[in-house]
Amino acid sequence: MLVQLGPGLRLTLILTVLTGLLYPGVTTALCQWLFPLQANGSMVSANGRTVGSALIGQSFTRPEYFHPRPSGAGEKGYDAAASGSPNLGPTSGKLIERVKGSVADFRKENPDFIGSVPADIVTTSSSGLDPHISPAAAEAQVARVARARGVAPDPIRELVRSHTTGPDLGFLGEPRVNVLMVNLDLDQQFGRK
Repeated sequence: MLVQLGPGLRLTLILTVLTGLLYPGVTTALCQWLFPLQANGSMVSANGRTVGSALIGQSFTRPEYFHPRPSGAGEKGYDAAASGSPNLGPTSGKLIERVKGSVADFRKENPDFIGSVPADIVTTSSSGLDPHISPAAAEAQVARVARARGVAPDPIRELVRSHTTGPDLGFLGEPRVNVLMVNLDLDQQFGRK
C-alpha cells in the first residue's frame, strides 16, 4: 500500500511547493520589483499620510469637492468588503426611485447646472467603488466647487481638464476623471477649507 501511496504523496508535496510557495513568491517579488505602486494598492499620499487609493472610490460630500458616483457597496457606501452590484434591472421600481432621489439631490447641490444630469453621477457602478466620473459629470459640478472655494469656474475647469484621462490604449473605455486626485489638487492649488 505504501508503494502505491508514495508517488501520490511525493507529487502532492512537489506541487504544493511549486504552486503554493515558489510560484506565488516569484510572482509577488516580480510585481513588487516591476510595479511597486500597483502591487501595493496604488495608495495615494498627501502631506505625509495615506489618504486613499487611486483605484477605489471614496465619499466626498462637502461642496468644495467633486462628488463621486453613488456607491451601493455596504450600508453607507464605499465599503470594499461589501463590493458588488445590487443587480437592479432597468424596470426595477427600487432603482428608479433611487435614481430619482439622486437626481433631486444633485439638482439641489448644483443649482447653477442646467441640462441633462450625466448618468454616471446618479447611478452606481457594478462594484460600487468606481474612483472615476465622466468629464461631463465633473463639468456639471464645476460651478458648485468654484463657488464653495471662492474662485472663478475657469481655473477649476482647467484643473478638471488636466485630470481627464483618455481611453486606455486610445480605444478601451471612456474618458474619465479620478475624483480623489482632482480633489487633492483642488486643495493644493486653492487651499483647504
